[in-house]
Amino acid sequence: MAVGFAVTRAAEGHYNGNITWFVILSCLMAAMGGVIFGYDIGISGGVTSMESFLKRFFHEVYVKMNDDTKTSNYCKFNSQLLTSFTSSLYIAGFFASFFASFVTRVFGRKPSILTGGAAFLAGSALAGAASNVFMLILGRVLLGVGVGFANQSVPLYLSEMAPPRYRGAFNNGFQFSIGIGALSANLINYGTEKIKGGWGWRVSLAMGAVPASILTLGALFLPETPSSLIQSHDGQEKAKSMLQLVRGTPSIQAELDDLIKADSNTKNVRHPFRTIMKEKYRPQLIMAMAIPFFQQVTGINVIAFYAPVLFRTIGLRESASLMSAVVTGVIGCSSTFISMLIVDKLGRRTLFLVGGIQMFVSQVVVGGIMAAKLGDHGGLSKGYAYAVLLSICIYVAGFGWSWGPLGWLVPSEIYPLEIRSVGQSITVAVSFLFTIAVAQASLAMLCHLKSGIFFFFGGWVAVMTAFVYLLLPETKNIPIEQMDRVWREHWFWKRVVDQEQETSNWKDHDPNSA
Repeated sequence: MAVGFAVTRAAEGHYNGNITWFVILSCLMAAMGGVIFGYDIGISGGVTSMESFLKRFFHEVYVKMNDDTKTSNYCKFNSQLLTSFTSSLYIAGFFASFFASFVTRVFGRKPSILTGGAAFLAGSALAGAASNVFMLILGRVLLGVGVGFANQSVPLYLSEMAPPRYRGAFNNGFQFSIGIGALSANLINYGTEKIKGGWGWRVSLAMGAVPASILTLGALFLPETPSSLIQSHDGQEKAKSMLQLVRGTPSIQAELDDLIKADSNTKNVRHPFRTIMKEKYRPQLIMAMAIPFFQQVTGINVIAFYAPVLFRTIGLRESASLMSAVVTGVIGCSSTFISMLIVDKLGRRTLFLVGGIQMFVSQVVVGGIMAAKLGDHGGLSKGYAYAVLLSICIYVAGFGWSWGPLGWLVPSEIYPLEIRSVGQSITVAVSFLFTIAVAQASLAMLCHLKSGIFFFFGGWVAVMTAFVYLLLPETKNIPIEQMDRVWREHWFWKRVVDQEQETSNWKDHDPNSA
């Protein structure tokens, strides 16, 4: 008998079921897809601040950092080759996400997760053994394929396996896993930087094989989601058996009926990308693009990719900058864990709004201190340096319980089954596209805008907070197969959805429409 917490079916449409150990273990294994993503983010920022790594592959940056007294503090790490090392992963992930959409829709979530783990494993091995920039970037491309597949399939897997009442907590586990991966990477970087002989960066890059191996082997034993099984041959019986197993109760008919209804809508869908362009899916399409775009222009990647570089810019030494990145990693993980506990109680909108205000204020503070106290040469005094570090920690905490986890949760839960895979692939592709743009531009922006980069991203945070307040409906506690009702009840989106429904009804009754 499954052990778990009872989830009773309420009048508003909840289903019977428990949080079973089977679901917990399955989702923990799938969430390793977030660990590999976070590990890469943390490792990239760390190794690009290691002098031995820069000396071997990016000698121009190494010379600027150590011997050039004329180059501005803000410009010492401005190298397109260095940013290409970071962004090559996301270019590969961008293209991989579209292929992953096909694999996820046709073959299931499990094969996509397996493919992601295997590609990341190969990329880690190649990057750790790199002897030149070509090998290094080829390894990054394989890592990108792995992350593209994992980011496309894992959030869907978590949302589909989780009981509706606790979907937010389960899906936020993906961002929590990203945080765990980044924190692990920061700790490893802090240790490997001290290895004598200058080969510590190899250990940092190669250690990505550990979570990738766990994900690859674990994916072999992962069950498919009921939503995926319903679309296979004999799908209803397979989905029914899996639902009874994952919910820990035989009374799953209400949820199964909704799955069968959702599956019937997918039968006529031959071209998913064309289907999602229809007006009735306009709210989901806009969110699929807007949410990942806003997530990237929060400025978090300036912190995540280049935290050690940024801390060196304000005057901290190599070890101190890496340890500061560890501190921000702990803050990020802790705040995401808090988000897991409260997201299904307070709701998505509340966390978005509170986190947005917190991020905006802290970015203005950081930008103000750096504008007033950090010139082109020299560094900040210890007091101001730690004030910047504290403000960045407040910023990371705000991101950790708002745009970090919710940027993955909300898109994964708003799509109906017929467009779910393609919708998630659009979300991942947009995320990668603007990650590439931010990664390529960040160091150049730091060089040219200087402290203004924080006001730039702060302005975007203000815009996205207003967007959420006006246009994002609350989705907490609503079954994923009944999510269409939130758009019909929203003050703005109901006009779009109702207009489409009226048009469809008119065509159905118009004898000349044929």
